[in-house]
Amino acid sequence: MMQKWYPGDYVASVYEIDFAALASEGYRGIIFDVDNTLVPHGAPADERAQALFCRLHKLGFSAVLLSNNKEPRVQSFSRDVVWAAYLYKAGKPAPAGYRRAMEMMGTGPEDTLFIGDQIFTDIWGANLAGIRSVMVAPVLPWKEEIQIILKRVPEALVLAGYRRYKKHGGRVLPVPRLSKGDIHEDRDRK
Repeated sequence: MMQKWYPGDYVASVYEIDFAALASEGYRGIIFDVDNTLVPHGAPADERAQALFCRLHKLGFSAVLLSNNKEPRVQSFSRDVVWAAYLYKAGKPAPAGYRRAMEMMGTGPEDTLFIGDQIFTDIWGANLAGIRSVMVAPVLPWKEEIQIILKRVPEALVLAGYRRYKKHGGRVLPVPRLSKGDIHEDRDRK
Protein backbone atom coordinates (compact mmCIF):
# COMPACT_ATOMS: atom_id res chain seq x y z
CA MET A 1 0.00 0.00 0.00
CA MET A 2 2.75 2.49 0.89
CA GLN A 3 4.55 1.72 -2.36
CA LYS A 4 2.37 4.24 -4.21
CA TRP A 5 4.39 6.94 -2.43
CA TYR A 6 7.82 5.40 -2.99
CA PRO A 7 10.13 7.06 -5.50
CA GLY A 8 11.85 5.04 -8.19
CA ASP A 9 15.09 6.28 -6.64
CA TYR A 10 16.28 8.71 -3.98
CA VAL A 11 19.39 10.83 -4.51
CA ALA A 12 21.06 13.57 -2.49
CA SER A 13 20.90 16.19 -5.24
CA VAL A 14 19.58 16.76 -8.74
CA TYR A 15 23.12 17.86 -9.60
CA GLU A 16 24.57 14.36 -9.08
CA ILE A 17 22.35 12.71 -11.71
CA ASP A 18 24.08 11.65 -14.93
CA PHE A 19 21.64 13.05 -17.48
CA ALA A 20 23.82 12.00 -20.44
CA ALA A 21 23.39 8.38 -19.34
CA LEU A 22 19.62 8.90 -19.06
CA ALA A 23 19.56 10.33 -22.59
CA SER A 24 21.35 7.22 -23.83
CA GLU A 25 18.66 5.13 -22.07
CA GLY A 26 16.04 6.88 -24.23
CA TYR A 27 14.70 9.54 -21.88
CA ARG A 28 13.71 12.74 -23.70
CA GLY A 29 11.67 14.76 -21.22
CA ILE A 30 12.21 15.83 -17.63
CA ILE A 31 9.64 17.39 -15.36
CA PHE A 32 11.08 19.25 -12.40
CA ASP A 33 9.67 20.62 -9.20
CA VAL A 34 11.41 23.94 -8.41
CA ASP A 35 11.55 24.87 -4.73
CA ASN A 36 13.95 22.77 -2.67
CA THR A 37 14.57 20.54 -5.69
CA LEU A 38 16.69 22.88 -7.83
CA VAL A 39 17.25 25.80 -5.43
CA PRO A 40 16.24 26.72 -1.86
CA HIS A 41 12.58 27.59 -1.37
CA GLY A 42 11.81 30.93 -3.02
CA ALA A 43 15.35 31.47 -4.35
CA PRO A 44 15.96 32.60 -7.92
CA ALA A 45 17.66 30.36 -10.45
CA ASP A 46 21.37 30.30 -9.69
CA GLU A 47 24.29 29.63 -12.04
CA ARG A 48 24.20 25.95 -11.23
CA ALA A 49 20.52 25.63 -12.23
CA GLN A 50 21.12 27.69 -15.38
CA ALA A 51 24.07 25.48 -16.35
CA LEU A 52 21.99 22.33 -15.73
CA PHE A 53 19.20 23.43 -18.09
CA CYS A 54 21.73 24.49 -20.74
CA ARG A 55 23.36 21.04 -20.48
CA LEU A 56 19.96 19.31 -20.69
CA HIS A 57 19.12 21.30 -23.81
CA LYS A 58 22.44 20.30 -25.43
CA LEU A 59 21.67 16.66 -24.61
CA GLY A 60 18.34 16.97 -26.44
CA PHE A 61 16.04 16.99 -23.41
CA SER A 62 12.83 18.96 -23.17
CA ALA A 63 12.06 20.24 -19.68
CA VAL A 64 9.02 21.55 -17.85
CA LEU A 65 8.88 23.12 -14.41
CA LEU A 66 5.77 21.80 -12.66
CA SER A 67 4.85 23.75 -9.55
CA ASN A 68 1.93 24.33 -7.24
CA ASN A 69 3.25 27.86 -6.79
CA LYS A 70 1.79 31.00 -8.39
CA GLU A 71 2.80 32.09 -11.87
CA PRO A 72 5.22 34.94 -11.00
CA ARG A 73 7.49 32.54 -9.06
CA VAL A 74 7.56 29.83 -11.71
CA GLN A 75 7.63 32.19 -14.70
CA SER A 76 10.68 34.10 -13.41
CA PHE A 77 12.54 30.85 -12.69
CA SER A 78 11.69 29.55 -16.17
CA ARG A 79 12.89 32.78 -17.76
CA ASP A 80 16.20 32.58 -15.85
CA VAL A 81 16.96 28.97 -16.78
CA VAL A 82 15.95 29.67 -20.40
CA TRP A 83 15.45 26.06 -21.54
CA ALA A 84 12.34 25.10 -19.55
CA ALA A 85 8.64 25.65 -20.06
CA TYR A 86 6.46 25.86 -16.97
CA LEU A 87 3.10 25.02 -15.46
CA TYR A 88 2.00 26.84 -12.29
CA LYS A 89 -0.76 26.05 -9.79
CA ALA A 90 -0.43 22.51 -11.15
CA GLY A 91 -2.56 20.83 -8.49
CA LYS A 92 0.05 18.18 -7.64
CA PRO A 93 -0.40 15.32 -6.84
CA ALA A 94 -3.22 15.17 -9.40
CA PRO A 95 -1.77 13.54 -12.52
CA ALA A 96 -3.34 16.07 -14.93
CA GLY A 97 -0.41 18.52 -14.60
CA TYR A 98 2.12 15.77 -15.27
CA ARG A 99 0.19 14.70 -18.36
CA ARG A 100 -0.01 18.30 -19.57
CA ALA A 101 3.76 18.64 -19.09
CA MET A 102 4.32 15.52 -21.22
CA GLU A 103 2.04 16.95 -23.92
CA MET A 104 4.09 20.14 -23.91
CA MET A 105 7.31 18.14 -24.38
CA GLY A 106 5.88 15.63 -26.85
CA THR A 107 6.86 12.74 -24.56
CA GLY A 108 5.07 9.91 -22.79
CA PRO A 109 5.52 8.08 -19.49
CA GLU A 110 8.11 5.74 -21.05
CA ASP A 111 10.58 8.53 -21.94
CA THR A 112 9.84 11.06 -19.21
CA LEU A 113 11.44 11.44 -15.79
CA PHE A 114 10.13 13.45 -12.86
CA ILE A 115 12.39 14.95 -10.18
CA GLY A 116 11.10 16.49 -6.95
CA ASP A 117 11.67 16.76 -3.20
CA GLN A 118 8.28 15.90 -1.67
CA ILE A 119 6.56 12.55 -1.43
CA PHE A 120 2.91 13.55 -0.98
CA THR A 121 2.84 15.98 -3.90
CA ASP A 122 5.74 15.41 -6.29
CA ILE A 123 6.44 11.68 -6.12
CA TRP A 124 2.88 10.49 -5.58
CA GLY A 125 1.69 12.56 -8.53
CA ALA A 126 4.40 11.24 -10.83
CA ASN A 127 3.59 7.69 -9.76
CA LEU A 128 -0.12 8.28 -10.42
CA ALA A 129 0.78 9.54 -13.90
CA GLY A 130 2.95 6.47 -14.55
CA ILE A 131 6.18 8.48 -14.78
CA ARG A 132 9.52 7.29 -13.40
CA SER A 133 10.08 9.35 -10.26
CA VAL A 134 13.27 10.46 -8.58
CA MET A 135 13.20 12.08 -5.16
CA VAL A 136 15.98 14.42 -4.12
CA ALA A 137 16.85 15.50 -0.62
CA PRO A 138 15.48 19.01 -0.04
CA VAL A 139 18.09 21.72 -0.69
CA LEU A 140 17.19 23.49 2.61
CA PRO A 141 14.59 21.32 4.36
CA TRP A 142 13.61 23.57 7.25
CA LYS A 143 13.38 26.89 5.40
CA GLU A 144 9.98 26.22 3.88
CA GLU A 145 6.38 27.23 4.36
CA ILE A 146 4.83 25.74 7.50
CA GLN A 147 2.48 23.39 5.62
CA ILE A 148 5.48 21.82 3.88
CA ILE A 149 7.46 21.51 7.13
CA LEU A 150 4.51 19.71 8.73
CA LYS A 151 4.47 17.18 5.86
CA ARG A 152 8.16 16.35 6.43
CA VAL A 153 7.35 14.27 9.55
CA PRO A 154 5.01 11.73 7.87
CA GLU A 155 7.27 11.90 4.83
CA ALA A 156 10.18 10.68 7.01
CA LEU A 157 8.07 7.65 7.99
CA VAL A 158 7.38 6.84 4.34
CA LEU A 159 11.08 7.20 3.51
CA ALA A 160 11.95 4.81 6.35
CA GLY A 161 9.56 2.29 4.79
CA TYR A 162 11.12 2.94 1.37
CA ARG A 163 14.62 2.25 2.74
CA ARG A 164 13.44 -1.07 4.25
CA TYR A 165 11.65 -1.95 1.02
CA LYS A 166 14.80 -1.18 -0.99
CA LYS A 167 17.07 -3.07 1.46
CA HIS A 168 14.90 -6.19 1.22
CA GLY A 169 14.88 -6.33 -2.57
CA GLY A 170 11.93 -4.09 -3.41
CA ARG A 171 11.66 -2.77 -6.94
CA VAL A 172 13.64 0.45 -7.35
CA LEU A 173 14.89 2.12 -10.53
CA PRO A 174 18.28 3.64 -9.73
CA VAL A 175 19.24 6.63 -11.83
CA PRO A 176 22.81 6.86 -13.09
CA ARG A 177 24.97 9.18 -11.01
CA LEU A 178 27.99 11.25 -11.82
CA SER A 179 31.21 10.27 -10.10
CA LYS A 180 32.31 12.54 -7.26
CA GLY A 181 35.10 13.86 -9.48
CA ASP A 182 32.59 14.78 -12.21
CA ILE A 183 30.38 16.57 -9.68
CA HIS A 184 33.31 18.61 -8.34
CA GLU A 185 34.62 19.33 -11.84
CA ASP A 186 31.18 20.62 -12.80
CA ARG A 187 31.12 22.91 -9.75
CA ASP A 188 34.63 24.20 -10.53
CA ARG A 189 33.56 25.26 -14.04
CA LYS A 190 31.09 27.76 -12.58
